[in-house]
Amino acid sequence: MANGCEHPAGCHTGTAPVHASATSGARFWLLIEHSGPWAAYLDEMKLPDPVRALIDRATSLGVRPQLIRRPGRRTTGTGPLHVFVASSAASEPWLAEGFFESPDDLDLGSLVHGVVPESCILVNEPMFLVCTHGKRNACCARLGLPLARFLDGNLPGGAWETSHVGGDRYAANLVCLPHGLYYGSMSQAAAIAAANAYRSGEVVLDRYRGRAGIPEPLQAAEHFVRSHTGEFSVGGVAVESSRSESDTTVCVVRSTSQRGSSRFRVVVERVVFTAPCGMTCADEISTYRLADLRQLTPALT
Repeated sequence: MANGCEHPAGCHTGTAPVHASATSGARFWLLIEHSGPWAAYLDEMKLPDPVRALIDRATSLGVRPQLIRRPGRRTTGTGPLHVFVASSAASEPWLAEGFFESPDDLDLGSLVHGVVPESCILVNEPMFLVCTHGKRNACCARLGLPLARFLDGNLPGGAWETSHVGGDRYAANLVCLPHGLYYGSMSQAAAIAAANAYRSGEVVLDRYRGRAGIPEPLQAAEHFVRSHTGEFSVGGVAVESSRSESDTTVCVVRSTSQRGSSRFRVVVERVVFTAPCGMTCADEISTYRLADLRQLTPALT
């Protein structure tokens, strides 16, 4: 554990569990290029009026706002607003880019209806966000900055530094858009493997936190089905239905591949992982264990 880090042992190395920990509230995204400085919280930052107006409007509509900047580079902040918008909740998630003289010109109402806002252009290449928000938590800068620069060197134009994405304890954190795939405790090797897999339409389960916008128990159910079936395509596993009672959630999960489709009954239970680090870190990590997994139907051809 690095000096000054109070996170449970193993969080930054991948030995502590990270699955089913992606933020469940992010279905739509607004990414605003702003070089900084970044205060600990967005609502505490001294931002240009157009940027503040966009953030406030996005928040009121349930869109997740993020500030982004190019790794290792700081722009002057002049010129039109440069933004990306993304829908992770669509049946076919998408990412679009736009430049605006006025924040009022960006129709965020279209975004929350799954429609690409006018004057935004669809982006065909994925976007990789690395949390480097050191004012929120020092570990995000200590571990995120070198990772962002590494990815920028290996994925030119695809990597961005970003403000807090959730889960400081899992720094370095990586988010893959437009699908909103979260990875944590990332080394350089793990990050480039995850990025290359995503560019091929696949998920790497190692250090995979889950998909944003999905409740955590459902993230866990998808994770366990992927592990059981070996189905790693991004859209190949999805929860069809679920019901929860106390700390137990029962899901029906469909796994689809070129070989056919199968449905599984999956039961997950919320448990607490306590790090073996004595009194130095009292944090407890909420995670999920697999209680039962059984196939409901044979593969459909």
